[in-house]
Amino acid sequence: MASASEVILPIGTQKHDPAWKHCLMVRSGGRTKLKCKYCAKDFLGGGIHRIKEHLARHKGNASCCPRVPPEVQQAMQQSLDGAAVRKRKKQKLVEEVKRLNPNQSSEAAAGPLELVPLQGGGALDAGAVQVEVKEEGAAAAAAKAPERGRKRRMSTQVPGLALPPDSGQTMSKEQAYMAIGRFLYDAGVSLDAVNSVYFQPMVDAVAAAGPGLQVPSYHDFRGTVLKRSVEEVSGLLEQHRASWARTGCSVMADEWSTETGRTLINFLVYCPEGTVFLRSVDASHVVASPDALYELLKHVVEEVGARNVVQVITSGGDCHAAAGGRLTETFPTLFWTPCASRCVDAALDDIAKQGGISEIVESGKAVAAFIYNHAPVLNMMRRYTNGKELLLPGGNRSAMNFVALKSMVGLKDELTAMVGSEEWAACPYSKKPAGVVVTDVVGSPGFWASCSAIVRITEPMVRLLTLADSARRPAMGYIYVGMHQVKQAIKKVLVKEQDYMPYWDIIDWRWDRRASRPLHAAGFFLNPRFFYSVDGEVSNEISSAMLDCIERLVPEAKVQDKIQKELSMYKSAAGDFGRKMAVRARQTLLPAEWWATYGGGCPNLVRLAIRILSQTCSSRGFERNRVAFEQIHDRRTNVLEHRRLCDLLFVRYNLRLQQRQLPKSRALDPLSVDDIDVVEDWVVDKGGLLSADEDSSWMVLDQPIESRGPSDCSSEDDAEAFIIGLDDEVVRRAGQDVEEEDGHDGVLCRMVA
Repeated sequence: MASASEVILPIGTQKHDPAWKHCLMVRSGGRTKLKCKYCAKDFLGGGIHRIKEHLARHKGNASCCPRVPPEVQQAMQQSLDGAAVRKRKKQKLVEEVKRLNPNQSSEAAAGPLELVPLQGGGALDAGAVQVEVKEEGAAAAAAKAPERGRKRRMSTQVPGLALPPDSGQTMSKEQAYMAIGRFLYDAGVSLDAVNSVYFQPMVDAVAAAGPGLQVPSYHDFRGTVLKRSVEEVSGLLEQHRASWARTGCSVMADEWSTETGRTLINFLVYCPEGTVFLRSVDASHVVASPDALYELLKHVVEEVGARNVVQVITSGGDCHAAAGGRLTETFPTLFWTPCASRCVDAALDDIAKQGGISEIVESGKAVAAFIYNHAPVLNMMRRYTNGKELLLPGGNRSAMNFVALKSMVGLKDELTAMVGSEEWAACPYSKKPAGVVVTDVVGSPGFWASCSAIVRITEPMVRLLTLADSARRPAMGYIYVGMHQVKQAIKKVLVKEQDYMPYWDIIDWRWDRRASRPLHAAGFFLNPRFFYSVDGEVSNEISSAMLDCIERLVPEAKVQDKIQKELSMYKSAAGDFGRKMAVRARQTLLPAEWWATYGGGCPNLVRLAIRILSQTCSSRGFERNRVAFEQIHDRRTNVLEHRRLCDLLFVRYNLRLQQRQLPKSRALDPLSVDDIDVVEDWVVDKGGLLSADEDSSWMVLDQPIESRGPSDCSSEDDAEAFIIGLDDEVVRRAGQDVEEEDGHDGVLCRMVA
């Protein structure tokens, strides 16, 4: 349709107005113009809007096209009507901007830039808009747009980009949330990042800096910022190191396997001031060799300082036991101790596999998986429980089975009411085979009775596990009596020897299959709450363990003799030990604090007691799945970059460890991938519960009401509850290691710690 003297110009992909499909952009005689495809009329001005009026046969600013098809005419008229509506909205938006920012210049509010609402509807804030050049006069602009204009358009066409900080515009809370969300989504940052205790301080710091804050560059974060962070965390390490000589410390070898099959060992150091991370080692070719493992442990002990180390804690495998034995020969002033947490973990796993318990656990999983894989059912459950979650991720995978059962027992009435309601009967999901199973399980009195019994059997073990892993209360003074408490809780529920002995055997095998733990028994001896509760002398096992600790941890013979004399004062509660304040404080102060407060008359014994009672019983670190450990073991890494990554890991993991000391709970959702390692067996659809035609969209879910869940803080509460609930009779019998006569079938059974 264009003449021979006219050159047809391409229409850019940014031309979204529907009228562009019905015209040509041509250049002739040095001028650019638009030409109607149907009547070949030229338009030298007015832009695409005039073309649209021409095609819609809208009289006034343009002549009517005599050849436009009826359907095109109708489409153009609808587009003009829509443009009028958008213009009114734009005017309303500009007025709102002026109202919020009365000092804003008229140029900024109503200049050559048009504010276009983002997709998605709803209320629109002035900052959450994208800026688009008006199509008016677009033909001329396409031919000679200045470089300055192109640069401006590049910086303003990002969807959702806020207006420049010098515009004087105030950003709303919703805008700020969207800006943070865009960053997290675009960068692929785990949404668990908002649970960091450093998240709010970061937001506060940015807000305090005000508009115009220059964002650090990529190289800044890899360079100067990281350097200062390494120095800051290294300073924290030195502060902890200063306390190691006073309280002693535990070297923790946290061994674990990655998804790619690597065996990594994270080395950490524990003291009451906190836990610090030293390094991560790829031990895939080390853990099978006692000699290689010994050399690795020896190197770490030398780095920490052998005189500071009270114990080295590793897993209890054969290679670790052999390496630990060699280590104690090389360093005669420290102990090797198998990890108590791993022992309890393994016992819980074994108990979960027992026939009757296994069946109840699987029934509970069927109920939870069905609910958490059907949005309408999950919404219904949350209404009946007033927003309480059926599952609260916390602890670790071995404890999750019993934590979940306890949570279900706590919501028994609500779940029973739900499956017995008319709403459930009318719900199509309740008629599916898996829904029928849920109805039968929840409506079964036998299921709930069994759940309650299992919870009473295992709850002390779960709480002992949280105590062993406690970051704020050293577990050494409690672990010995804790195992007695666990076994007696099982006996109290099952009563008969033939019923409880299988569980005792599991615990004994997992706990006693390695060498004795002198530190655990000495912790009982030196805990005044327990020691003074024993009628008469403590057992020979405990007394002998205490002597072992004196000989190993105090190499000087003269000091050993002084400690022996001071022990008599402790045993007889002489001097300050017998003060009424000291007697009351036995129940309230941490054991090490009690010694520091009332042991002034026995300085040598005090130093030893504090070193023993200040130790942990676990080698496990913290949230390994949230830190990219494997990245530093990639052999393709440049040697300089590898050092940088090691420093980055050093900062990242130590910042995570510091959070354990702070009283903050995490926001949790059982469906979240951030907790899937723990709750997988309870929420993942492994049995084909969903059919292909079901709507499983998360968007129809009601947002959780009770969004704050258990973290280290609630775990600490569980640890405190375990200590408060220690049975005095169990403490007395643990201290004397007595044989107890079973009152029901007359069989003597020895309590084995």
